[in-house]
Amino acid sequence: MNEKGLRNNVISSTTNKQVKYVNALIKKSRTRREEDLFVAEGLRMCSEIPKERIRTLYISESFRKHPECAKLTQGVRHVEEVTDEVFRALSDTQTPQGILALVKQYHYLLDEVAVTAAQTGKPALLMVLERLQDPGNLGTIIRAGEGAGVTGILMDSDTADIYNPKVIRSTMGSVLRVPFVYTEDLKSDLETLKGRGIHLYAAHLKGVRSYDLEDYRGDTGFLIGNEGNGLSDEIADMADTYVRIPMAGQVESLNAAVASSVLMFEAARQRRL
Repeated sequence: MNEKGLRNNVISSTTNKQVKYVNALIKKSRTRREEDLFVAEGLRMCSEIPKERIRTLYISESFRKHPECAKLTQGVRHVEEVTDEVFRALSDTQTPQGILALVKQYHYLLDEVAVTAAQTGKPALLMVLERLQDPGNLGTIIRAGEGAGVTGILMDSDTADIYNPKVIRSTMGSVLRVPFVYTEDLKSDLETLKGRGIHLYAAHLKGVRSYDLEDYRGDTGFLIGNEGNGLSDEIADMADTYVRIPMAGQVESLNAAVASSVLMFEAARQRRL
């Protein structure tokens, strides 16, 4: 190690076993689960990760000259320097910034996600996602959710992997702060939420009342379904209330992330007032 905590040998081969390991974490959700790690890339993202959660930090030779390099590597136990060519092989982006971290995954329980006003004095605001497939949509919901004050996210096991690199990039760091949980039995967990007094609203084409006529100041959960097919009948039937987002023109429905944002920020608006 040198004075900055960097290893003295620079990785210069794209066939290095560490390059293959990082690529496997980027491409395979199974590898991420087995290793309990995810890949975060870029200056902003890596600067927000708690140092104790970083297993390995990779920096390029060019990034070593960056004014933030010393600050970002300080306190990280394992830092690897690689050539710019090797970093391009590591990276999942077209214009890599030269810094990438392997990060310990976060794990939450339903009790941590579904915290109600009775427990904290602050009403729950949950997003419940069923079979959401697009990583960009999931990442946007998490990022917008943090901005709207969402207290947790509940997802079924068919929803996209939250640790997919595209999701991580879309969250812009919010994945580090918004609690979430996957469930093998979404219906059962929704029954648990209802038992705790959380009112469930389904964004649904059968909704009669406009979303902005409902009261979201109490413990609230919004159900959002698959991009193409919406909510399954089984899960939609768990809702206490169907709501609709009025549309002009010939548009039937909104993108899942946009619809989620409309609902979350209406709840946030009501709570501010």
